[in-house]
Amino acid sequence: MEPILLAYIGVACMTGMSFIGSAYGVTISGNAVVGAMKKNPNALGTYIALSALPSSQGLYGFVGYFMIQGFLVEGIPMLTASAILGAGLMMGFACLFSAIRQGQVCANGISAVGGGHNVFVPTMVMAVFPELYAILSLLVVILIGNALPA
Repeated sequence: MEPILLAYIGVACMTGMSFIGSAYGVTISGNAVVGAMKKNPNALGTYIALSALPSSQGLYGFVGYFMIQGFLVEGIPMLTASAILGAGLMMGFACLFSAIRQGQVCANGISAVGGGHNVFVPTMVMAVFPELYAILSLLVVILIGNALPA
């Protein structure tokens, strides 16, 4: 297999899985908004803030791509291509699951706000925890990119 193909598979995983995770996470929390609007339509701003949180993982995937795009050249060494593949898989899965689980946390908070409970801040705090792992995966991609030979 050509090394450049491995690298592009890594890029596809890095970006594609993070985008898919964000799409799922935003949809999960967005579904909760639809239900909560029936109970409490006055909290739309809170609902939007919480439902938008899982979209950030897709942005991390995009940033990860920019961090390694300089290595995507014909004649890329196999070691570099393998590192990009590994980084892409690691980041892709971290962002995928982080966004989905964050969407679920946000959906529960949205439902609670719709029910009249004042849980916006606690929900934001709890939603940050799954996000941390997406951020850490981006940092690992950056570190791997910095360790690769130019």
